[in-house]
Amino acid sequence: MRFGISLVIRFCHSPDTFKKRVSKNTFFVLVRVVDELCLVELTEDILKQLMELVFRLVCNGELSLARVLRKNILDKVEQKKQLRYTNSLKPLAARGVSARPGTLHDFRSHEIADQLTLLDAELFYKIEIPEVLLWAKEQNEEKSPNLTQFTEHFNNMSYWVRSLIIQQEKAQDREKLLLKFIKIMKHLRKLNNFNSYLAILSALDSAPIRRLEWQKQTSEGLEEYCTLIDSSSSFRAYRAALAEVEPPCIPYLGLILQDLTFVHLGNPDLIDGKVNFSKRWQQFNILDSMRRFQQVHYELKRNDDIVCFFNDFSDHLAEEALWELSLKIKPRNITRRRTEREEKT
Repeated sequence: MRFGISLVIRFCHSPDTFKKRVSKNTFFVLVRVVDELCLVELTEDILKQLMELVFRLVCNGELSLARVLRKNILDKVEQKKQLRYTNSLKPLAARGVSARPGTLHDFRSHEIADQLTLLDAELFYKIEIPEVLLWAKEQNEEKSPNLTQFTEHFNNMSYWVRSLIIQQEKAQDREKLLLKFIKIMKHLRKLNNFNSYLAILSALDSAPIRRLEWQKQTSEGLEEYCTLIDSSSSFRAYRAALAEVEPPCIPYLGLILQDLTFVHLGNPDLIDGKVNFSKRWQQFNILDSMRRFQQVHYELKRNDDIVCFFNDFSDHLAEEALWELSLKIKPRNITRRRTEREEKT
């Protein structure tokens, strides 16, 4: 992180074309890293360096780059403030979280997948293409209300899944619930609902959940699913899977927004005073698949019992509370202590 910031600052003023390109490419990586930063990792030192980078970008005339980075930083700072305020007012047991142990097992996995898809679809079909294109340029929630609602729905669902699992007191109950969500993911994949699929997968692969002890078979099974969102090769597995599906389908909008943002920042609108049609063509190709998926609707029946159980995914813990419970279940030094005991014996 620090090396990347210093590299951007050092090269952004350079007259050398190659160094400027390196600086811009490094900036794109930094934006992604900041976006995925855990709130615990956002230290005062890193925050100070990031704001210095924003200032340097503004001074250098890179206003669009500065705006994108500043928006990401302010979002993270606001999240951190809200968490501190909320957690200072209420103890862990009284943070508005309704634990419902075991009730998810009252419904069949395919029925749950159907209702998740139905809720996703209702929000997905409302999103207008101009909203998505505008978001890549301005990141303005007021100008992209339907897209913002859909994104919040994804995040709430993911944190709801994490909260349900980590609130189970017994290890066997946590294991049983995790396996239940894996079964739900299988049905979501059959429905081509990559949104809920990835929301659940991001929950199961989140650090507070992943660090806990699981049966070897469960961990290995989860690893197979994680290959779909492997970002090391620009999400190649997911892109290949998406290219093969036939509508109806709900794609993962996070990657669409990321691709559009990189195309916007990495290509000028005009070249020698003329419209950059190459940039417009790239934007069209990204958005065309989304438009195609919006034209074919799912034919699913609403199940009010399951939808009411979801409760709009509002009953979930915040990141810090999840970590608090995770560390209570498995303290950080537990692995080291076990290793030391094994060596002594």
